[in-house]
Formats: sequence, structure tokens, C-alpha cells
Amino acid sequence: MLDIKFIRENPDAVKRACELKGIADNTDEILNLDKRVRELKTITQSKTAEKNKITREIPTATDKAPLIAKSKEIANEIAADMAELAEKEEQLLDLLHRVPQIPSADSPIGRDDTENVEVRRVGTPREFDFTPRAQWDLLEMNNWYRPEKIASICGTRTYALFGEAAELELAIQTYVLQKLMSKGFTFVNCPSITKPQTIFNAGHFMGSDPAVMNNDVFMLTDTDRCLAGTAEIILNSLHSDEVLNEKDLPIKYAGYSPCFRKEAGAAGRDTRGIVRIHQFNKVEQYIYCTPEQSDEMHEHLLNNLCEVMEDLELPYRVIQACTGDMGFNKVKMHDVEAWFPSEGKYRELGSCSSIGQFQARRTNTRYRDKEGNMQFCATLNNTGIALPRAIVPVIENHQNPDGSVNIPKKLQPLMGGRTKIGGKHNPLR
Repeated sequence: MLDIKFIRENPDAVKRACELKGIADNTDEILNLDKRVRELKTITQSKTAEKNKITREIPTATDKAPLIAKSKEIANEIAADMAELAEKEEQLLDLLHRVPQIPSADSPIGRDDTENVEVRRVGTPREFDFTPRAQWDLLEMNNWYRPEKIASICGTRTYALFGEAAELELAIQTYVLQKLMSKGFTFVNCPSITKPQTIFNAGHFMGSDPAVMNNDVFMLTDTDRCLAGTAEIILNSLHSDEVLNEKDLPIKYAGYSPCFRKEAGAAGRDTRGIVRIHQFNKVEQYIYCTPEQSDEMHEHLLNNLCEVMEDLELPYRVIQACTGDMGFNKVKMHDVEAWFPSEGKYRELGSCSSIGQFQARRTNTRYRDKEGNMQFCATLNNTGIALPRAIVPVIENHQNPDGSVNIPKKLQPLMGGRTKIGGKHNPLR
């Protein structure tokens, strides 16, 4: 959320952000509510002082009745004012949770993902001398995948990988974690069960009504818990209500967790294969830093994922999201997309986002600067790797005519030294 003082002083900037991000503009209503809240606080303070003065006079008064009556009258007025204050503060808080982050000046202006800007391409898509197979054909012919059986057990949009594909998934995850730890990230094995408020604190949903999460979040019935869709949710609250030291920033985390999403908005999309599913595993990069460090850390997170693409020997491109596609809580965002041969296009494997102080205001995560002043931290996040989605471009780009898959060199030590997997067509046992 944004500082109410910033909104008071920069209403036009807030209105412009709403316009650029295609979000309802409540700026005027916020300012009116804010004015009334401040008025009511002044009124109740004044009336409370008056009531206290009368209360002190009652014991020594000759005629106590008028003072007692006046005290009761003021008490009733204070109660009514406090009731209105509580109502107005609740309305104001809800609207403040609907104000989008101000996009950076260098973010392209656009309405949706069709107006995103390609920043660069790395690598050239492979020209096959045979017809390349799609992910599901490679998985099934190598007996790495049994979609019908798993669906009958667990329902649709679930998956299980068998044998060498399961090993490959674990090898990619392990490789990325080791890479990030070598760059100073602290590995955090995060829980997937959390509280709804923790999700709101990450700023993924607007307003203050938990029901808004129902299309995306799995709520655990008869509990006060739900399932997180990313380790970012947990990492964002690790330092809530804490005061950090500037000398300790940036703080870098590599969080791993199983992730759960309803994918309610994906009906009819990616119904085959392992790209869009309810449960997946992800390594998430997350950084706490000063606002002045944010741009440098954004490039650091983005370059880490680009390096992973190169280590996996994948052609990829980097996209800068336009204002209408970057999301409610972001200052700026870049997507990293890998080449999917079966679809003949690039598809997202990770999103790098600068959030500014937006999340830290919600979690009250601050640091003491060199002058001793309290400041809110800036936060950033980016995918380290998302699995099993990342397996798709790996097996499709590195496949052979017999259905075997060449293992990228960087992964071979984690695959027992093997240079290729599959192509044997052994039945599942």
C-alpha cells in the first residue's frame, strides 16, 4: 500500500497510476475519507478533554447534577463520533488497499500483454532435422508420466513424474538452489500452509475482504489457514514488525516450497501436459533492501534467472511488462520466457518484480538508516525456477529422434554423470 501522506501530496500521480494500470480510481474518495477521519480524531480529542475537565470539577461542585448531565451528554457524543470514526477508518483502509503501486518512469505504457516490450533474445531456437515431439509425447513414450491414472486418483490439473524425469526435476531444483546460495542467498525451506492475512500482506489482492482470494487460493475448510501459491508469500513476512539495520541490507533469500493455485481463470488452457497445474514446486528469489538499492537488486535477480536459462542451454528472451500487465503491486516487472519448440513460441518461466515499499508498509518491515531514521524496506522477487514447467523446454529443446533427451552439461553431475535419459521405452513397474 502507499503512504496516505504521499497520496495527499501527490493525488495526480496516484490517479495516473490507476489509469495506467487499468484500476478503479478512488483517490478523491480516499482524500475525503482521510479528511473526515482526521476531523473526527480532532473532535473526539477535544470532547474527551472537555469531559475530563468536567469530571475533575464534579467532586468540588455545589450543584453536581448539571455537570453530571453535561458529562453524560458529551460521552454520548464521543461514542457516536467514535462509531463514525471506526466506520470511516475501515472504509479508508479498504480503499488504501486498492491503490496500485506507482509504476517506474521507464516502464512501457500499455493496456495488456500485447504491448509488452521485448528487451533482448539470447540463443537461437534449434532447427530440428526431425519432427520434434511435444512434452506430453516425450513424457508418455518414456513412461515418465501417467496423466489419466493420476487424474483418476487426484483429479485434473495434477501430475506425477516417474523415473528419470523425476530425477531431472530434482536435479534442476538442486542446481538452482546451489547456484543462488553461491551468490549469497540464504536457503529457506518454506511452509505451504499459511494465514490469509499473510497473502494480503504480499499485496497480491486488492481490498480487505478475504473472499476476493476464493478464485485463486485453496482455503482449508474449518481452519484459519490456506495454501500459499508461492514462497514469496512467506518470505515477505519473515521480518514483519522488525527494525533491520541498513548495514545488513540487502538480505537475500532463496525460498523453496510446494505451491498451490486454483487456476480458476485458466479454464480450457494448457489442459494437456505439465505447464499449468494446481500443485507445483518453485524456488523463489526474494530480497529486502533500501529503496536506493532496488534497481541494482532488480538486475541482480533478473540476471540470475537469465543465467539459469543459459545453464539449461535454452533459447530465451526477456520481456519488460507494460503498465497494464505488470500487476497491482509492482513498480516494474520483467518476464523471462524460454522457447517451446512444440508451440513455436516463447513462454514465461519467471517474473522479476520490483515492489518498492509497498509490501513493507503492509508488514511494517523497516530499517534504521545511517542517520538513525526509520524507513520502510524495499522488496523484490523473481522466480529461481518453477517446476515442472521448466522441464518442458528442457526436454523439448534437447530431445533426440528416438525420444531420448540430452542432459545440459551443468546438470550432468546431479544426474549421476549421465549425458542423456530416456529413449528406452521401458514399461512402468
